[in-house]
Amino acid sequence: MKNLQAGQQYKSINTQTGVIDADPHRLIQMLFSGALEYISVAKGCMQRDDLAGKGEAISKAIGIVGGLLDSVNVDAEQEGLGDNLSALYHFVTRRLTEANANNDSVALDESANVLRELQAGWNDIRAEVVSESSTESIPV
Repeated sequence: MKNLQAGQQYKSINTQTGVIDADPHRLIQMLFSGALEYISVAKGCMQRDDLAGKGEAISKAIGIVGGLLDSVNVDAEQEGLGDNLSALYHFVTRRLTEANANNDSVALDESANVLRELQAGWNDIRAEVVSESSTESIPV
């Protein structure tokens, strides 16, 4: 039991340190990872008939997706990108809510698949974002 508690404390400290040291792009990556982790936990709870655990994990995933939604720049340069992202996050939130209400593992899978696709796109632009931020900080 002590090993489990120590592991949880280490994970908490490691996460807190990661957040403090993270740039904005990395924070979004961490949100995607967190939401996907909670969806996975919810699916495991669903399989074990742990309704309380499922509800808690889905609630946390919805909260994280809400954070992703709040981070959307609706004035993004690409026309419609912000609106499309917002619609996808609303879809994921709706499906997670339905998964919780109906004990629907397919809805969990759909939510996770959408988030994985968005995460992959976000990860693909990492080099571009880091490159832009490093050139912006160099005085001209």
